[in-house]
Amino acid sequence: MLRSYFGWCAATLFVTAVAMMAGEPPSFAYNSAAPLDVIYGAQEQLAQGVICRAFRLVSDSGRFVTGEVVFGAGQVPHPGVLFVHWLGDTKTMNHTEFEPDAIALAKRGATSILVDAAWAEPHWFKHVGTSGSSDLAMTTDQVIDLRRALDLLAAQPGLDTDRIAFVGHDFGAMTGALLAGADKRPRWYVLMAATTSFPAWYLLGKKVSDRDSYLAQMAPIDVLKALRQSHADAYVFQFSTHDEYVSADDADKMFAAAPAPRGAFFYDTDHALNTPLAFADRQAWLVEHLFGP
Repeated sequence: MLRSYFGWCAATLFVTAVAMMAGEPPSFAYNSAAPLDVIYGAQEQLAQGVICRAFRLVSDSGRFVTGEVVFGAGQVPHPGVLFVHWLGDTKTMNHTEFEPDAIALAKRGATSILVDAAWAEPHWFKHVGTSGSSDLAMTTDQVIDLRRALDLLAAQPGLDTDRIAFVGHDFGAMTGALLAGADKRPRWYVLMAATTSFPAWYLLGKKVSDRDSYLAQMAPIDVLKALRQSHADAYVFQFSTHDEYVSADDADKMFAAAPAPRGAFFYDTDHALNTPLAFADRQAWLVEHLFGP
């Protein structure tokens, strides 16, 4: 069951409105002490020695976060990875986009959480770009949901909470950048095909009656500022040289905003970055940082 993002509670909207009037960015604060209200599905075998199980947990304000945990054998403690998918091909517009990554890492002993983000919901894109206050609340809540997913990852048996990475694509990467400015737990970030502005994508191909007002309401969400505030140990970016959504200038700005050490790969492909080379580079970088040279 995927959650709905279009019935915001009055309290959330009030807090968001106050923050906007004060010109302050969202804190992405939540009750980290609340017990994990999680339901697991039955274990299934994804590959030889690799197990997955679906989960559903309750985040703040009663929102549901769904996805799966992927894990394997290997020495304890295990490193962990949080994966957040893109808005793209409907076949991979959910947690399954990163199953191949999680399987490969599980064979080495990593445990991964793969979430279904807001944009996994059918027709989600039709609902964004109409209300700045609602889009700000939704984006804020998505970051909080990822922080709750990190709580779930940390609670997995034998997990080494000092070895956690984040991988995100498209909206997943942009939300990951916001997470990096708010949560110190992920030490390493792989950000794929991300641009600098949520409104640039929320308004893509749309007409709004008052664009200036919309942009003003969304101003507290600042991807580049969040990256600059990050205390992560290292970043790597993956970009396309033929990306109709991410300009070369935006790619440069994303790279420059991330703290060093940082690196970037560019691929002769499109926004999907669905190439064996991109997969191999991502895996090699993660293995080096999660497991050591």
